[in-house]
Amino acid sequence: QVQLVESGGGLVQAGGSLRLSCAASGRTLSTYDMGWIRQAPGKEREFVAAISWRDGETYYTNHVKGRFIMSRDFAKNTVYLQMNSLKPEDTAVYFCAAASNIATMTREGYWGQGTQVTVSS
Repeated sequence: QVQLVESGGGLVQAGGSLRLSCAASGRTLSTYDMGWIRQAPGKEREFVAAISWRDGETYYTNHVKGRFIMSRDFAKNTVYLQMNSLKPEDTAVYFCAAASNIATMTREGYWGQGTQVTVSS
């Protein structure tokens, strides 16, 4: 059973930065593709970023490319999402995800409980 625990959300002004962390149980980072999914009120889940367990290659939605950076620390079994130049439209609950395939990450796999990110204008 995979367990994911997010932290690092909060309230920040537009243009500010936050770093989300996701602590995973077991050998999750060397077995699953890891990612971040977000969901804003009244909107569908949206893929944000992911990192391949095989080679560490990262993927981002165009909405965050150039502003967000995903990384991983095998020693701590933790993945991170560094969010810079935040915009009000980034406001959402951010979920850490572990899946066998990045393409299906928004629909299946393991999710954390989520952490709220609120960006004020």
